[in-house]
Amino acid sequence: MGSPPAKPGTALVVGGGISGLLSARELAAAGHDVTVLEAGPAWGGCVGSHTVAGLTLDSGAESFATRSDAVAGLCAELGLGGMIVPPRPGGAWVQLPGGPRELPRTGLLGIPANPWDPEVRRTLGTLGSLRASLDRLLPSSVGAGAGVTSVAALVRARMGSRVLERLVSPVVGGVHSADPGLLDVDMVAPGLRAGLRQHGSLAAAVSAQRRLSAGTAGTAAQGKPAKAGSAVAGLEGGMHTLVDALVADLRRRGVTLLADTAAASVSRVSEGWRVGAAGATFNTTLLVMAVDGPAAVGLLEAAVPAIAGRQPASGPDVKLVTLVVDKPDLDRRPRGTGVLVAPQTPGIEAKALTHATGKWDWLAAAAGPGRHVVRLSYGRVDGASAQPRGPETDAELLAAALRDASALLGVQVTGDDVQGWDVVRWRGSLPFAAVGHRARAAEIRKACTAAGGLAVVGGWVAGNGLAAVVADTREQIDQLDVA
Repeated sequence: MGSPPAKPGTALVVGGGISGLLSARELAAAGHDVTVLEAGPAWGGCVGSHTVAGLTLDSGAESFATRSDAVAGLCAELGLGGMIVPPRPGGAWVQLPGGPRELPRTGLLGIPANPWDPEVRRTLGTLGSLRASLDRLLPSSVGAGAGVTSVAALVRARMGSRVLERLVSPVVGGVHSADPGLLDVDMVAPGLRAGLRQHGSLAAAVSAQRRLSAGTAGTAAQGKPAKAGSAVAGLEGGMHTLVDALVADLRRRGVTLLADTAAASVSRVSEGWRVGAAGATFNTTLLVMAVDGPAAVGLLEAAVPAIAGRQPASGPDVKLVTLVVDKPDLDRRPRGTGVLVAPQTPGIEAKALTHATGKWDWLAAAAGPGRHVVRLSYGRVDGASAQPRGPETDAELLAAALRDASALLGVQVTGDDVQGWDVVRWRGSLPFAAVGHRARAAEIRKACTAAGGLAVVGGWVAGNGLAAVVADTREQIDQLDVA
């Protein structure tokens, strides 16, 4: 006996990450009867939580970019506006083969707004700053053409190899877990090339984006240049509180939330869409795919033949090692909010370290005097599109984290200092914005939209980061609802 046809006004969301939860909220607010399917046991995707040594911590994203008010606006709607907090001043550092250096006060993806800032000059040397300053003399057309280009190609053409190797590669590796030569600049830094065309130089474009971010975050009134890493904000209590608020909001709206329910098949039917899951079939007039790119295409290709065989590449596997340590020597925050590691730096396997109690006042207060939270990240895709093997087992990762934390912080951290630790693995969940990915994702989305009653959302089409995902999801759901 077949399942009943879809009722008008029904909507099904596949995927319970931020984009899926937000899609459900938008559809419910528009009057639809909404169901959300999530394959795993928890909501929020890469915005998760875990408990280490009695502290509830973010297990994934711990901040959001302030280049727009997308996330801040959502937080305000959910009653979290008063919980938005900036990171502590002090900025981040970069670990180079020659030692640690402060990151520029004003930069974007490591690209400096002023090549002659003291931190930039110390890192690049006089010749490197001189080469980078030629950016202002080059025609704005250099690097700003219509063709797809990588972050590395743009930076090398405008500012030279030293900026790329000593500033951009560590930042991009820490944020995107990939070599900048592999990444589409329009995907990871939307609007940057448009700013280059508008303002005449890459440095001026970076400066303009930083001013926008500072204004959105409410820091411009301070009258001081923002430290590196401060074009972000977080939530007191952690970014995972956003997921809690979204889930609570959906329950109030009567949305059906089904965890541990993985979608297995999608087919087109006369009245809309049919989604098969373990032991159940769901018929719906509107369908939102809020899963990663390979999974979305895999589920939809039978029903939308135009996208068959066009799965985008999976993102890198990332391992996050969180240490809670009793180490009063870290009270002085020797590396500010954290350290990004240049790929060529010998002896260090981590790509980044976040000194979380040095970054967030609320967490320092929760941890207590002399107690610190340090998070190290492992795993990146190199210039050959391969992921070099690093520490894999929990024991290997703990040993590497202790070695790397000691080297990066300049403070010996041993197993005896550790009060608790945890390893969180994100397997291929970070969107991999390879050169050409933006165009391919746009073609996939175009074909899905043409099928009718179908939207695809998430970081793999929107771009990496909560700000991009929130803004794009709302736009897509608005278009779906009026289609």
